[in-house]
Amino acid sequence: MKYILFIFSLLAKVIDRICMHVCKYSLAEVGKNVIFHPTNSTFSYGTISIGNDVGIGERACFVAAISHIRIGNHIAFAPNVTIRGGNHRYDIVGKWITDYKKEDKRPEDDQDVFIEDDCWIGTNVVILKGVTIGRGSIVAAGAVVNKSCPPYSIVGGIPAKVLKFRFTKDEIIAHEKQLYSEESRYTLTKLQEIRDEYDK
Repeated sequence: MKYILFIFSLLAKVIDRICMHVCKYSLAEVGKNVIFHPTNSTFSYGTISIGNDVGIGERACFVAAISHIRIGNHIAFAPNVTIRGGNHRYDIVGKWITDYKKEDKRPEDDQDVFIEDDCWIGTNVVILKGVTIGRGSIVAAGAVVNKSCPPYSIVGGIPAKVLKFRFTKDEIIAHEKQLYSEESRYTLTKLQEIRDEYDK
């Protein structure tokens, strides 16, 4: 019996990998070394852009009907991550909740989601419309992220809030010096501005 289960498991992995290579071409943009699992996940392919070196765990649900989901480079998604780039309206008097259509949406009902480079998104995380996960951030398992988080933050909870920062500002400068071109690195001044803005 265990050999039969092993064969079925191996066959499922092969089918999933073949589907992944076919489905990549349906994405709005896709980089190199991207792994995802289309046979047990849900994606609105045409509204998703993915950079390089991205791993998306099983049972992902990335959906944006009108807006766009933009995923950067060097990102690890654990299993069961949900990203929703939109929301249903619920405020039209005299209309059943089940009768709302795409045409009823307002600009604020669908907003792009950005996952910047070098992020780790934990198991069972939910990221909602209009959110930017700042570069280098970590989102703890089970978090519901309904507002943007600053670079190199570690966020968690429902709703998610900043628990601490991954590095000090000096460590960020050293980290980025090894990984990013000079023109794309944060400066100490910019990092201070971001944290001051966040602390307001």
